[in-house]
Amino acid sequence: MSHAFYPFVENVESPANLSQQNLEEKVVLNASEVHFPARIAVYDDAAAAPRVVIVEPADVRAYLEEITKEVTQLSHQQGGSIPFMVIREVVENLIHAYFIEPAISILPGGNTIRFSDQGPGIKEKERAMEYGTTSATDEMKKYIRGVGSGLPYVQQYLLDKGGSLLIEDNMGRGTIVTISMGTAISKEDLSRPQVRPAPISPSYAQTYVPDDVPDIASPRPRISDRGQLILAYLKNHESVGPTDLVNAYGRSVSTWSRELQTLDESGLTYKQRGGQKRLLTEAAHRLLNNY
Repeated sequence: MSHAFYPFVENVESPANLSQQNLEEKVVLNASEVHFPARIAVYDDAAAAPRVVIVEPADVRAYLEEITKEVTQLSHQQGGSIPFMVIREVVENLIHAYFIEPAISILPGGNTIRFSDQGPGIKEKERAMEYGTTSATDEMKKYIRGVGSGLPYVQQYLLDKGGSLLIEDNMGRGTIVTISMGTAISKEDLSRPQVRPAPISPSYAQTYVPDDVPDIASPRPRISDRGQLILAYLKNHESVGPTDLVNAYGRSVSTWSRELQTLDESGLTYKQRGGQKRLLTEAAHRLLNNY
């Protein structure tokens, strides 16, 4: 069962009156019980504090279904279009974290959702994206398929729709999985060779200075998931700077500054004169429009 969370009004006690250490030791040994509530943060505006919905511990199947239903409904209310089944695949992966402190953030617009936990984490992130690779135990397979299809399916679906999936380590421990719809470009498009282009319109002609033009026969460097998020942001905004990206996706200014520099070097963005804002090159516009 879910309910709204009102800070300073209610005090949610740790389940079963166990100490945090003893509780987590028990949870790690048992994936058939849920001890922690799931918190769903809905950001109506990047500049405002989120409203929070709590999904209380329940039977594993009921818990997974309730989280999936709430996240789907709340994200669609924000204008998102990520399907129920895609969200469900990511929610079911919480079983690998033994449901330790799940927190889900629905960012403005509803098309970017971040799932975090404080479980054991994912050491081999690349392999987690391969079909057939799984760490599911017999106990977990009572509730999920456990055949290594979930995250690869989600990644492929989102890529086909121009979106992306990003797996990162949480602070301290655990995992963060971020899924975005319509905020990335396909890996196939990103792998095509391209020449450094002219500015996207005459009004920017004086701010664009070509440098180290890549050979047309050379393959374009691989664009990271964060780089894809930047391109997606620029598809809907005229320009972007590190602070804009922090407000939209989190992380740090230095992280986004490095990603923007990489895109500059790839010939997909360029810097406005006298500032840190970037714009899309014409080739990047064509790439996004043709996808």
